[in-house]
Amino acid sequence: MADVAIRKPALAGRLGGSAAVRLTTAPTASRVALRAPAESLSALSSALGLTLPDAPKTSGRAGARSALWIGPDEWLVIDEAGADLMAAFSAAGTLHSATDVSHRNIAIIVSGPGAEATLSAGCPQDLSLSCFPIGAASRTVFGKVEIVLFRTEEDTFRVECWRSFSDYVFGLLTEAAEDAGH
Repeated sequence: MADVAIRKPALAGRLGGSAAVRLTTAPTASRVALRAPAESLSALSSALGLTLPDAPKTSGRAGARSALWIGPDEWLVIDEAGADLMAAFSAAGTLHSATDVSHRNIAIIVSGPGAEATLSAGCPQDLSLSCFPIGAASRTVFGKVEIVLFRTEEDTFRVECWRSFSDYVFGLLTEAAEDAGH
């Protein structure tokens, strides 16, 4: 019998939060970092089954799939059902660059009435609902780490970070959630 290494998922078993905030690790998802010129957006949108957003701080969503605008020619595409995004992109037949980053990233869901206050403890952006509405997404920082922040509901955010920084991000979120609970 051969020895087999079993990779323990990042943040496995970690719980955090307070009376006002719940921190949970999001289930595994497929993720692709997409770069493409404007003339490719229509074909790529058709291949994905959703409209790729073309304005800052916006997102497109269809079912379990989201496309987050990260820059003028850059998106983070997330499929929470784990679909093969690379197959969808290969069928697009248009100029683009797609890199599977599913194993690089991990997501933490920050939810509850204190979610905004929790994230504001380490994020310099104005996260008020009027400035960062439902569906807003941006690449920003949390503490000393680059994250992609996505507001999925009025009191729920998805924090995407590199798995190598996930302990730091989760720990800082936990401290901020305790403060938001007071």
